[in-house]
Amino acid sequence: MKKRIFLAAASVLSLSLLMPAMAQTPANKVFRFVPHANLTVLDPIWTTAYVTRNHAYMIYDTLFSEDAKGAIKPQMVDSYQVSKDELTWTFKLRAGLEFHDGKPVTSTDVVASLKRWASRDAMGGILTTFIGSFETPDEKTFKIVLNQPCGIMLDSLGKASSNVPFIMPARIAATPGTEQIKEHIGSGPFMFKADEFKPGALVVYTRNAKYKSRTEAPSGVAGGRPVNFDRVEWVIIRDPQTQFNALKAGEVDMVEQPSFEQYETLKKTEGIKVEDFSPAGLQFIMRFNHLHAPFNNPKIRQAALVAMGQKDFINTQVGVPELGRLCRSMYPCGTAYGDEDTGYFTGIANPVKAKQMLQEAGYDGTPVLLMRPTDLASIAKLPLVAKQQLEAAGFKVDFQQMDWATLLARRAKKDAPANGGWNVFLTAWTAGDISNPLTIQMFNAKGQNGWFGWQDEPRLEYLKNRFARTVDPKEKKKIATEIQRVAFETATHAPLGQYQSPTAIRSNVSGLLQTPGIPVMWNIKKN
Repeated sequence: MKKRIFLAAASVLSLSLLMPAMAQTPANKVFRFVPHANLTVLDPIWTTAYVTRNHAYMIYDTLFSEDAKGAIKPQMVDSYQVSKDELTWTFKLRAGLEFHDGKPVTSTDVVASLKRWASRDAMGGILTTFIGSFETPDEKTFKIVLNQPCGIMLDSLGKASSNVPFIMPARIAATPGTEQIKEHIGSGPFMFKADEFKPGALVVYTRNAKYKSRTEAPSGVAGGRPVNFDRVEWVIIRDPQTQFNALKAGEVDMVEQPSFEQYETLKKTEGIKVEDFSPAGLQFIMRFNHLHAPFNNPKIRQAALVAMGQKDFINTQVGVPELGRLCRSMYPCGTAYGDEDTGYFTGIANPVKAKQMLQEAGYDGTPVLLMRPTDLASIAKLPLVAKQQLEAAGFKVDFQQMDWATLLARRAKKDAPANGGWNVFLTAWTAGDISNPLTIQMFNAKGQNGWFGWQDEPRLEYLKNRFARTVDPKEKKKIATEIQRVAFETATHAPLGQYQSPTAIRSNVSGLLQTPGIPVMWNIKKN
C-alpha cells in the first residue's frame, strides 16, 4: 500500500514539476481534480461526452442556466422581453462580458454560437423549426423572431447538459458543427491553458480575473460563479486504486467518480468525505447502430432488449444496493414523464424469448461489434454483462476493448463495423438529460443528421414537434408517453437501470454545489 501511495504521489508530483508557476502558487489556491475520463475532445458542440461538457463549463458561459430547483435563470442575459403576440423575443446582454482574448462578447457572437449549437443538439434542432430569423440591432441586443409561439425557448437556451448552448467568439462558432473547433476561448470563470495541456496526463485552467460574475448566490449552475482558486488542474489518473491513494495522500482534492468497490472504504477513510453533487442520479443505456446489420432490423433490436436484464447490470457495475434502482422507463422513474408501462420490455432477461424473436426476425449470425471502454471505471463492466446476455440469446458478439477516447472517436464513424464502425456501445446519462423527450439524444431520429446510432424515424420527430408546441401539461404527458411507446416499438436503445454515483473529496474542501450532474469548480474552497 505504501508503495502505491508513493507512486501515486510521484505521478502527481512529476506533473507539477513540469509547471514552474506552481512554485509561486499557494497550496490553497490550487485545486486538483480527477475527472471521470481522459479529456481528448475539447469541442462541447461536436460531442455529447460529459468530460467535454465539464471542460466547457470551466471556460465558457451560457445565456441562461438551471438552478438547483430546475428553474431557468438569466446568466449572460441581463433582461429579456417577449412581444404580445409571443413571436419576438428580445434579449439584452449584461455589461462587461469579455472573452479571454480581451474582445467583448457581442450579439453577433451569440447568434453564431446558437446556430452552431442548434445544428448538433436535438432540442436546439427543434427550436430552429420555430425560428424565422435572428436580429442583432446592436452589440448587446439580439432578437429571435419566431414563425409561431414557442413554449421551449428558455428551456432550450438554458439547457444545462449535453449539448449545452455555450457562447464562443463568432469566428470560432463559424466552424461547421460537423468539424471540431481549433481554438478554445470563452468568457467563463476559468481560462484554458492550451500550452500546458498534456492529453492523458494534465489539463490546466487559470482564474479569469476579468470574469464578471452575477451577484446572486450560486444555485445549481445558475447565479454567481465565485472563483476561489488561481489554478485548477485536472489530473488524469485512470486506475481507481491509484486515484484512491492520491486522494488519501492529499495529492488530489477530488475524485469525480471513484469506483463503486471503494464506496464503503471511502466513507470510513480519515481525511475523505463522500458527497453526491448529482442527487437526481443517472441511467445506464445500451445504444444500437441503426445503419448496419444486424441492428438495422427493428425486430432484432427488440430481441436484444428482451435479452437485457437490468438487475445484472446494476449488481455488476454498481454492486452497492443503496446506490442502484431498477427502472424500465426511458425517462427516469420519479420524474414527470417516468412511465414503466413499457410493453414487451420488462427489464428482466429472457434469453429464451429473445432467441425465438431472433429466429423469427431472420437473424443470420452477423456478428455484433460491441465496444468496451477499459479505462472508464464507471461503465467498464456494463459491456461484460451485455456480451453475456446477448450471447445467451443467440447473438454472435465481436467484443472489442479500447480506451474511452478511442470509443468516442469510433462511435462517430458511420462505416460498417468491419471497416472501423460499430454495432453497440453502452454509456450513462444524467437524469437531467433524459427527463424530457426533447433532450434525450437517443430520440434524435433524423437519420444521418441524428445522434450516434443514426436512427431514421419520422414518427419520433413528428411527436417531438407536437410536444414542443404544446403548453398543456396533461397533453405534454400524453405525448411523452406516446414518444416512449414509439421508442420501444422501434428499439431506439435499452434502458438498463438507474444509479447514484457519489464523488469523493478531501474533508477540508467545502462549497460543492448540487447540479444536474456537472462538477463545477466555482464556489469551492479549501480550508
